[in-house]
Amino acid sequence: MTDFSQSLQFAGRSVLVTGGGSGIGAAVALAFGAKGAQVAVHYSRNRDGAETVAAAIRAAGGTATTLGGDLQDRAVANSLVEQTVGAFGGLDVLVNNAGDMFGRRPLALATDEDYDRVMGLNVHAAFAICRAAAPVMRAAGRGSMVNTTSIAARTGGGEGVGLYGSAKAFVSTMTRVFAREMAPFGVRVNGVAPGVILTDFHARNSTPEQLEGARKSIPMGRTGTPDDCVGAYLFLADDTLSGYITGQIIEVNGGQLMP
Repeated sequence: MTDFSQSLQFAGRSVLVTGGGSGIGAAVALAFGAKGAQVAVHYSRNRDGAETVAAAIRAAGGTATTLGGDLQDRAVANSLVEQTVGAFGGLDVLVNNAGDMFGRRPLALATDEDYDRVMGLNVHAAFAICRAAAPVMRAAGRGSMVNTTSIAARTGGGEGVGLYGSAKAFVSTMTRVFAREMAPFGVRVNGVAPGVILTDFHARNSTPEQLEGARKSIPMGRTGTPDDCVGAYLFLADDTLSGYITGQIIEVNGGQLMP
């Protein structure tokens, strides 16, 4: 019989959270820290946010470091993994969370620059950090990758979200492919697909009217918060609770999408 008494305890485990300075990434990093993990909090531009998250983890008795770098720079993914391994001696959990919409635009009006920015961060960077983590986890014979995708990967998203939704559809499919390839090495790869979660992401990319329209389509009657997403990441990273789960996407959207 499985002993669940130590579930959701990550003492001694090392976790890298990309985009950990705010929003979902910050909430997830704080939760892993509270469960005993050693947490590397990555940031691109939001250094102050990442330092605040790391300081809060340390203040609660945990271990954390911050790692800076723009993941659109193709050398950064390898560096982040190397720095995490150097700081903590390994990499047990990758939370591949960094992403952005960079504004809304119809596909027919999207420029090459729009395409390069959205795909560079949400597609290439997501792929590159998984690729960088793969040999470390293969060598260890264990590990968990949890990729942040989106409800838009299935629905295409709302007005002007086509590029972002398409990029996140790549992340969802990539998750399944990595899951097949990494399973023989004891590594699980899954994803979390948030719905409308109130973070700086929507403050930058959505109007109050758009958010209210989305809220009306959610059976639970409200938009989500970063804390609403945390449990899915912890669950998928926990070998006891989800040790036989790989290649899956957990939808966290208040019932807005029921696939």
